Amino acid sequence: MPHILIVEDEAAIADTLIFALQGEGFSTTWLNLGAAALEHQRQTPADLIILDIGLPDISGFETCKQLRRFTEVPVLFLSARDAEIDRVVGLEIGADDYVVKPFSPREVAARVKAILKRMAPRATLEAGSTLFRIDAERVQISYRGQPLSLTRHEFRLLQCLLEQPERVFSREQLLDALGVAADAGYERSIDSHIKSLRAKLRLVRAEAEPIQTHRGLGYSYSPGHS
Repeated sequence: MPHILIVEDEAAIADTLIFALQGEGFSTTWLNLGAAALEHQRQTPADLIILDIGLPDISGFETCKQLRRFTEVPVLFLSARDAEIDRVVGLEIGADDYVVKPFSPREVAARVKAILKRMAPRATLEAGSTLFRIDAERVQISYRGQPLSLTRHEFRLLQCLLEQPERVFSREQLLDALGVAADAGYERSIDSHIKSLRAKLRLVRAEAEPIQTHRGLGYSYSPGHS
């Protein structure tokens, strides 16, 4: 039974989420402070965290940043702020989804299920004539025998590209690989993640360009440039 940590300072909102999530078979814990959530995750790790941005002690953004220093637990933000920049910042600091208040508790539960499904380990894959090795259980990709230091979003993006060489993925399709709705306004963040991936691959082989840009279309993995 997956365990969901709800970090929300409004009791009424927390109650509706608890009801919806428990109705889908999840167990839940409710906290109303970011600092308490950090300590809870260190002591009793949850499988996913629903995190309000406007907490009374530290912001949800700052809480997420501190979480990413010691865990890759999936994070779904809740916020009354619906500006594109807030959604982009949320994804770039390591969140998996962003839901704007007011929201449907059933929709949040459905998004939680979708995120956890995408996080489920897949089989080890060798791609590009064994240039890449993917170990999904360890959330690790090796390139030319060297493990890459990847964030979870970078891991998911590279895994998606490697599993279908030469296929051109749009930004919307890559967002889907992250478990983020294409209408959430995160498209621009894909470019920054790709830029970071390329830099890490060049640390292994400076002249390599395995991730190809298709202007106006998206990105692909090209084994011939690895």
